[in-house]
Amino acid sequence: MKNKAEQQKTADQKEHKRKSRLRENIEAIVIAVLLALFIRAFVVQAFKIPSGSMEPTLQVGDHILVNKFIYGVRLPIANTTIIPVSEPERGDIIVFEYPVDPDKDFIKRVVAVAGDVVEIRDKKVYVNGRRVDNYLVKHTGNRVLSEAASSRDNFGPVTVPQDSYFVLGDNRDNSYDSRFWGFVRESALKGEAFIIYWSWDSDDFGVRWGRIGKILQ
Repeated sequence: MKNKAEQQKTADQKEHKRKSRLRENIEAIVIAVLLALFIRAFVVQAFKIPSGSMEPTLQVGDHILVNKFIYGVRLPIANTTIIPVSEPERGDIIVFEYPVDPDKDFIKRVVAVAGDVVEIRDKKVYVNGRRVDNYLVKHTGNRVLSEAASSRDNFGPVTVPQDSYFVLGDNRDNSYDSRFWGFVRESALKGEAFIIYWSWDSDDFGVRWGRIGKILQ
């Protein structure tokens, strides 16, 4: 039989192993949390679509991933770019801080970049004198509002300032965008939306399987 000294040594070894496992588990959890925070801050972030302003491209209940690295590495609090990578291009779907209320995130499509001249005539969008509407654009009605009544259907011409972007929702008749509140500053960018990873139809209470994995364009 083991004497008391041997028994105590065995007990101490078991306790040491238990504490080692606990420490390893805690370290693994801490590393996982830090990695998740790093990825969310600098690489990829998930967003849910709450409105129909980007229909038909994005529908209410779509869950998307946004590439935060593509427009450069930013300091999370200061929101200053420390490693520039690229700049938004016409046609990109971007997530950004709503200029009127930076605590809210908006998602729209870039229609014009710095130096471009934008004009909307009878719902038709022109950039530098060329019409740019495409098959992704949706209009819910034929009624055209005058410029005196609203900037929705007739707007400009205006020149996009430096470090700024003119954005519109694909659902043109039902989107609150640059026509109403102005330009998106470069410092407000969060990233580019690139894929739908989940989609839930709350009206029919079901999954939109056909939308999962859809690459955004």
